[in-house]
Formats: sequence, C-alpha cells, structure tokens
Amino acid sequence: MKQIQRLLLLLTTAASLSACVTAPKPLYYHGEQAEAVYSYLKADDLSISEQILLMEQTMQNASSTGLPLAPGFHAHLGMLYFESGNTSGGIEQFEIEKSLFPESSKYLDYLLAQLQGSDAK
Repeated sequence: MKQIQRLLLLLTTAASLSACVTAPKPLYYHGEQAEAVYSYLKADDLSISEQILLMEQTMQNASSTGLPLAPGFHAHLGMLYFESGNTSGGIEQFEIEKSLFPESSKYLDYLLAQLQGSDAK
C-alpha cells in the first residue's frame, strides 16, 4: 500500500511540475517570411507585388505581436522593392536592416553599389 501511495505522490508531483513549464517566447517574428522567400526563389507561385504584399502584412502582424522582425526581413523586402522599381523603398528597407543588424552593413552597401551600378548602365 505504501508503494502505491509513493507512486501516486511521485506521479502527482511530476504532473504538477510539468504543468508549470511554458514554452519560451520567440526572439523574432517570422510570420510569412519563409513563404515569401521560397516564392521568390521558385519564381512560380507569387508575383513580386504579391510577395511585397505578403511581407508588408507580416510587418504589420509583427508590430501587433510586439516582436521584432527576423534578421534579413528588411533586406529581402528591400530587394523586392528594387525589383518592382521602387528604388526609394528598397534603399529605406536596406537602411532599416543596417540599423537593426549592423553586421549586415558591408554586404548591403555592396548590394546597393551593385544595384546603383546596374541602374547607371
């Protein structure tokens, strides 16, 4: 009988401790970013304007969750803006990416130089 009581006490303790565990809050909001990037790479499913719309909706959803957007989000949105002909929007998104993730500055500056070089031709 004592063994059964000990077993029940052990199971009850384990169940109540496991109920206290909560999943950690994610560091970044990803939303539909993966789908947009995949569509871009596939170049089949969504047009550039549809991808931009998806990314902009993800940006709005992120602000409502209070989580920051994942690294690379603004760079990808900027690239989509460049491809759609919205150069100022592209530059703005690249600058946001550089301010949030300074380690990306050199690469984004390189991309900007390449893009501006192709515009000059």
